[in-house]
This record gives sequence, structure tokens and C-alpha cells, in this order.
Amino acid sequence: MRLTDSVFMLPIPIVRDGQTNFLNAALLLDDILGATLVDTGLPGQTDAIATALEEVGLQIVDLKRIILTHQDIDHVGSLHDLWQASGARILAYATEVPFINGTSLPRFAQPALLEQRPEMRTLVEHFRWTPVDEQLQDGDRLHLTGGVRIVATPGHTPGHMSLYLEQSKILISGDALSANDGQLGGPNAGATLDMPTASRSVRAMAALDVESIICYHGGIVREQANAQLQRVADELEQTYLQG
Repeated sequence: MRLTDSVFMLPIPIVRDGQTNFLNAALLLDDILGATLVDTGLPGQTDAIATALEEVGLQIVDLKRIILTHQDIDHVGSLHDLWQASGARILAYATEVPFINGTSLPRFAQPALLEQRPEMRTLVEHFRWTPVDEQLQDGDRLHLTGGVRIVATPGHTPGHMSLYLEQSKILISGDALSANDGQLGGPNAGATLDMPTASRSVRAMAALDVESIICYHGGIVREQANAQLQRVADELEQTYLQG
């Protein structure tokens, strides 16, 4: 899906219990610096990502960099294969880097979680560590597509980050927000480590001037994006930060 001449949302299909849903990666195209992919799906989704790239006239080898919003397996799962095929530079928030490069065990590979969710074992067995070239911090600015500001949005994971595209006023929220048929919601509470911190992160995002929001789970939010973001921040504050 084309959002602007330089920003695309790439729906990556996943089939669970006979139903097809989508993970929504983002693609940034810069005339000088080339193509940047944000998040990489589950292990084994390289072909699906290749198909999505082909629809906008690109191949995996065209990727110059890959940015990761956080450590979860549905965001870093196909990273290694994409990196090997493209030679892309890998960027991630500093706090998350040890869980991506193999220095520390990410939460999806923790023994306690695998005991609770044995269906995850096959995915974890196919995951491979990948070195990170650049560690990002809150407020960093990438000179892509008119400027990309790094916004620390911890809570879902300790080093979760979102991307604010300054020129187009698009917010790439990773799992810090969710959506359903164009309606914005907060992060998935059951999959979020620290909901009070995540709620503060949503309040920080609500201070941005946003025209569209790409939610990894749920897709695009366009209608009154600023107002919806303010509503979600208020709802989370009332639930997790008051009393």
C-alpha cells in the first residue's frame, strides 16, 4: 500500500487456524539513500517479503538498511535471511541490540515462555542471530525521506522504539499501538511487559503531529489520527496511571 511517494506499508500474510491475518512492515524509499525496511516478519517469511517488495518494483537485494522496532520474533524473524541476501545495514535501539545479536536471550526464547507456548519452539529453532550495525537512541534523526526521528516507546519491550517521519507526519508505531479497521488501540496488554510504561510512551507519541499511523498489528490509521492517538493516551492513562 502506497502512503506517499516514499512511504509504503507492506502487508505480510500469516495463516493461523485457517485464517489469514497480516503483519504490516513499512518500506521507506529515499532517492539518494535507497530502500529501508522496517521490521522483518516471522522466521520463514522471506519469500512473502520478497513478493511484497516486487509489488513496488524492488527486490531483497535492493534493501540498503533494515530498522527493527524491537526484539520480538515476529519483527526480527526473517532478519538474518534478508541481511544475508541484501547486505543491508541493521539498525536497532541500543537496549534491544543484545537480544538481536545473540548476546542475551530474547523473551521469545525464554524457557518459561516456551514451556507455556510449546508451539513457539519450531519458530525459535529457525531463528538466527544477526549483528547490528548501528545502535539508536531516543531523539536520533535519520536522514531518510525528509527526516526520520527515533521515538523511544518502551513498555511492550524495554527498548521498543517507534519512528516519526517528519515530512509526511507518519508514525510507524511497531507494537506500541494497535489498530482494527482504522480504529486505533493501545498495545496488546497480554504481550506487553510493562503497561504503565507503555501508557507513558503512548502519551509521548500523542505530543507528535501525526496524520497517519502504521500499526504492525492492524495496519493503517488515517482518520483523525491525532485525535485517536489522544483518545488512546487518555484511556491508557485512566486505566494504568491513575489511582
